[in-house]
Amino acid sequence: MSSIQVRPATLRDAKAIAETHVAAWQVAYKDLLPKATLDALSVQKRQAFWREAIDLCEPQVVVAHLDGELMGFAGFDRSRDKGTPSTTGEIWALYVKPQHWDKGAGLALWDACRDGLQEEGCTKATLWAYLRNERALRFFELAGFKRELGSVRTTEVNGVRLEELRLHRSLV
Repeated sequence: MSSIQVRPATLRDAKAIAETHVAAWQVAYKDLLPKATLDALSVQKRQAFWREAIDLCEPQVVVAHLDGELMGFAGFDRSRDKGTPSTTGEIWALYVKPQHWDKGAGLALWDACRDGLQEEGCTKATLWAYLRNERALRFFELAGFKRELGSVRTTEVNGVRLEELRLHRSLV
């Protein structure tokens, strides 16, 4: 029986990470963003972004794979939110290819992020999720995250205003 493996991303993973990122957005956000916006997402632009992130280790990027196929990826590091202590980490991104949803890749990625943040001395983890992204909210709440009251903010994605909220959990 095969099992999902998680390892640090390499530059060779950048294209598969970008393809995963675009595919996950196109399915997960189909009710949040216009079809034209989702259709216009560029694997090439995402690949450039993730190549730089992997190269600079900002954020730290890990990939989940099964039998050599990349299933998903996650990026994590210190919190980018102003005023947070250095012991607060953040999940910057966690995406799984839609065909691999509900197969354990998300949990494997979260476990790797948690371990990596703990190794960095973090005692708390946060993340931002779109308020109407029920699938992601449910996943992270099952992983022990709680919604942070009063944290809702509005962001703009290609002219569409979306509300997102911060979730948090202890790592100790």
